[in-house]
Amino acid sequence: MSEINSGYIHQKGTICLQDVINEARSNPESKKCGAIITFTGIVRGYTHDGKKVVKLKVEAAEAEASKALNEISKELRSRPEIIEVLIHHLVGDFFVGEDLVYVVVMGKSRNDAFETLKQAVELYKKKAEIWKKEYLNDGTSYWIS
Repeated sequence: MSEINSGYIHQKGTICLQDVINEARSNPESKKCGAIITFTGIVRGYTHDGKKVVKLKVEAAEAEASKALNEISKELRSRPEIIEVLIHHLVGDFFVGEDLVYVVVMGKSRNDAFETLKQAVELYKKKAEIWKKEYLNDGTSYWIS
């Protein structure tokens, strides 16, 4: 069962991309939409400097992170060409290739939606209190700032 309506931070396995798309489509203004653009962030198998990643632990200051994600969504949704912006981040333990975050943007045109999607991703990475710990195949682990 989906926890989509309980906030923007979710335990791994409690929501999927289709849940977020369905939430966006339930917006009464969705008939004005010409495009639904999605972003799914996944666990990368290598660090930026080429070390092999085995798993990732993701934690969040849930109330603060949810508030930040909500504020970003609200700010971007205030544009007349944007119908909906939803950002839902997962927390827990993840293996390479597993989903971490879903961003869904509905816009009146694809160009508006693409640009807003990029902004949503950049903003949540800067503003949401979400932390990741990388576990490497050599047995080391560290928190990513």
